[in-house]
Amino acid sequence: MSEAKKPIYDDYFFNKSAYDYHDGGYIPLEVYDAPAQPLNIPSILKPDKETDTDVWLTVHAQPGETQIVPGAKTKTWGYNQSLLGQTIVFQSGKTYHVTLKNSLPELTTFHWHGLDVPGPFIDGGCHAPVYPGEPKEITFKVNQPAATTWLHAHPCPLTGWDVWHGLAAMAYVKDEHEESLPIPHNYGIDDIPVILQDRRFHENNQWDYDADYDPDGVAGPTALINGTVNPEFDVTTQKLRVRFLDGANRREWRLHLSDDLVMTQVASDGGLLPKPVKMTKFMITCAERAEFILDFKDYKAGDKVTLYSDDTPILTFNIKEFAADNTELPATLADTSYPDPEPDAHIHQVVMSGTDEEVMLNGRKFGMMRIDDRQELGKSEYWDITNTNDCCGGMLHPYHMHGGSFQIVSRDGKAPYPNELGYKDTVSVNPGETVRVKMRFNYEGVFMYHCHIIEHEDGGMMAQMQVWTKEEPEKKYDLMAMDTLMNALAKERGCKVDELKISNMEPYKKMGMDMC
Repeated sequence: MSEAKKPIYDDYFFNKSAYDYHDGGYIPLEVYDAPAQPLNIPSILKPDKETDTDVWLTVHAQPGETQIVPGAKTKTWGYNQSLLGQTIVFQSGKTYHVTLKNSLPELTTFHWHGLDVPGPFIDGGCHAPVYPGEPKEITFKVNQPAATTWLHAHPCPLTGWDVWHGLAAMAYVKDEHEESLPIPHNYGIDDIPVILQDRRFHENNQWDYDADYDPDGVAGPTALINGTVNPEFDVTTQKLRVRFLDGANRREWRLHLSDDLVMTQVASDGGLLPKPVKMTKFMITCAERAEFILDFKDYKAGDKVTLYSDDTPILTFNIKEFAADNTELPATLADTSYPDPEPDAHIHQVVMSGTDEEVMLNGRKFGMMRIDDRQELGKSEYWDITNTNDCCGGMLHPYHMHGGSFQIVSRDGKAPYPNELGYKDTVSVNPGETVRVKMRFNYEGVFMYHCHIIEHEDGGMMAQMQVWTKEEPEKKYDLMAMDTLMNALAKERGCKVDELKISNMEPYKKMGMDMC
């Protein structure tokens, strides 16, 4: 089908009755009263050392202060900088030796969201603490298609706390195929990261997670794009590649451009789509990524194009002089074939239920030492993911699996949305809906799976699986016990365990449960 005849989708696909603005605690976005600022484009993290086959990096979680809005600086956390992080670029096929440093006042973890790496310690979930002043070394080989992935903290039940403080960074995977395509590749010029977050500024421009806490997800009224309030980006090329990441704790973003400018999606979480998909509206939910090509051929220097979420402007593109670009996207971008499960393969069941403090997965809250499911290494199997919230009053739950990428098979037995045919690691499930995916794990280990509304995962809508091998089907891992975590936090915060204030433990207490 020619470019001209391809359909242009003009709806958000998902169940409107479950959009986050129907939640009683919804906080609408407002334009912050401050001057426009240039969109912050994080610098690329420089390797400590590099050869043809190996790369050495240091990723440093550190506290700092950041000038975000006029007045006092905001106390923030970041990776190799004061807020968010420098962009990490991986080349598929190379081996990476990463030093994880923690200069924060308490333990954290480094979760490589979207990277296909072993678990639980390299993956960086709850069982991989890095203590202040005690660096860790991890080594892994990147062997996956080009994709936009990300790094964020994942210390249960403090993931929401850490991400809200700023611990989130883009991580690109590059490969030869993606680099050969006629799409923008010049980082910061025609290929830009756009990290979508939101915050509330309290007294002296500070963030207060506990004051803003909501068990259905912490949100604020101010859009924070790459850590920038009221951002502008100067467009100097006709075509611009925008890599969106919903790095918010809770918020969904319903994105559209002024003039209903068409956005052409070329990639999702796990890499390139099989074919480009054109749309004028796009909703991205927590932790999802999506890459779009924007073509400004009908604009001239001095024009402005605005990106909105619902009716709120969140990013302005200032059009400058640019050279004509007549390149066309290929009809096929990538081979996204995925092995089918065997006819008699086990079908895993995941049931996400509840809202507020009552969220659970398969009728239980998360247990640090409990293995909830198992799958053999290298075998593809179906996972049926159900959201039991009421269809007209529930919430969309963005479901995430650690340990690699899956492929969406169906939504309630029907075809996935048109832009869901690539590799994914996060999928939003409508209330009352069952999404079937097929998943194969390429590394053994223990991996989490959960809702990625971060307060839901911290509040118990999470479980963990073991990927096993025939050689060691019952392999034991040194999982972090709840008592070990609480004792470490109490020591770091200078209090007794029973004096710890952790908002995301309230859902456990309310339901008489613990994380053991």
